[in-house]
Formats: sequence, structure tokens, C-alpha cells
Amino acid sequence: MSFEFIQPDPTVHDPLQAEHTLLDLAARGRTVAQLWEAPRSLVVPRSYLRYPQFESARCAFLRGGCPVWLRMSGGGLVPQGPGILNLSLAYFVEQQPSQMSEAVYMHLCEVIGSALRGIGVTTHYQAVDGSFCDGRFNLAWGVDTDARKIAGTAQYWRQAPAAMRTSDGRGHLVLAHAVLLVSADPDEANQRANAFEEAVGSGRRYDANKIVTVLQALGGAGIGREPLMPAVLAAIEDSLTDIPLPTEAQ
Repeated sequence: MSFEFIQPDPTVHDPLQAEHTLLDLAARGRTVAQLWEAPRSLVVPRSYLRYPQFESARCAFLRGGCPVWLRMSGGGLVPQGPGILNLSLAYFVEQQPSQMSEAVYMHLCEVIGSALRGIGVTTHYQAVDGSFCDGRFNLAWGVDTDARKIAGTAQYWRQAPAAMRTSDGRGHLVLAHAVLLVSADPDEANQRANAFEEAVGSGRRYDANKIVTVLQALGGAGIGREPLMPAVLAAIEDSLTDIPLPTEAQ
């Protein structure tokens, strides 16, 4: 089944609202994808609500022109802004999350990785210690200890409506999400992430040398800054068309 591309609503900046919209479409039997850039902001999982300084820090960042949004999936803090591309997928999965979680991550990595190969950037999945929102299914550029995170992935599951479930009650909706650093300033994004972690007192600190953009990975060869984002968008759309949905645990 191929993905139906949903155009983002330019008036909606809250990713939580956008996520609910995609899941609602999936609950109607649609298999949907959305590619989008957000204004300068930060996105955190709901677990950050546990920090006593969260609301005061959030208000201070909003006054400084950087709203802080909540999302449904887990993980950690993610900076957003121009030059940072988001890919959100929502679809029905018959199997249990415990059976399919890894396959969903691998599908995301394959889609993004294939698209990047097409424009001359080779990646692989691995954790990158010191990067923001680190995870086993990051996409990384470079090898061994020189590897840098270029994309992160996350997912959120909820039970499908009764009408969509199998006769024995199985069926979930999955929201799979990737964040790709295309042409943003990695130092600025990292500094912003560190500033918020300090403001809430989380004790986390990230290393700008552990992340890289597509533009940096290209090293000035081939595509320039201005046409780079359209080229990446087109490559991901093609990749989503070519790579089938995960159908079983891998």
C-alpha cells in the first residue's frame, strides 16, 4: 500500500495537534505521510512535565521567540526550525507493538537512508552518544567514534478503532516520525537545546560535534543550500513510493 501525502496546515505549529490529525486519518483506514518544517522551536516528550521549572522555562523561551511544544512519542528534546525536515507517517498495523516496533524503525531508517544515498550521503543506524534525543535508531554519518547523528526517529502507538481490528481484536495505529538535519545551523540548534535543558535543570548537555547536517555531509559538493531542501523532499517522496511498508517483525 502506498502513502498518501498530506499537505501540512501552515496555521498549525503545535506538533501534538498535527500528530492527532494524522492518526485520525489513519483511523479512517488511510496510510498517510507528511513532510514539514516547523518555525524555530523546541519539541519535548510529555515526560518533561515532571521538571518543576518546566513551565517557567517554557514561558521564558516563548518570550524569546522559541515556543516549546509537547509530543506524544517518547525520547528527548528536539530542536526545530528552518532547515530541519520532519517526516511523519501514520498507518494501521495488525501486529502488536512488541512484534513490530523494530520493523517500523527500520522502515523509517531505510526510507531516509535510501533518499540520502540518492543525493550522495551514505548513512547507517546507530546510537550517537552526546547527541540530542539519542537512540539506537538514529541515522548517522561517519564511522565508529567519528559518527555524527544526521536524523533521529521516534514512534507512538495506539489501539485502532474496533471496526479496524481483526476478529481476535488485534490492530494498532502507529505514528512513525523522523527528524532530518538538512541545512540548519547545528551549533545554534545544539546551543538552544542545551539552554533549555539547563533552564529545566535536567542535567543533560549535548555536544554539537555529535550532529551533522546533510549540507555538511555533502561538503559543498553537488547541491547548494538553496536547492538542497527541495532535492531532499523529492528524494524522500520517491523513497516512500519505492520502499514497502513493514509487514512483519524483522
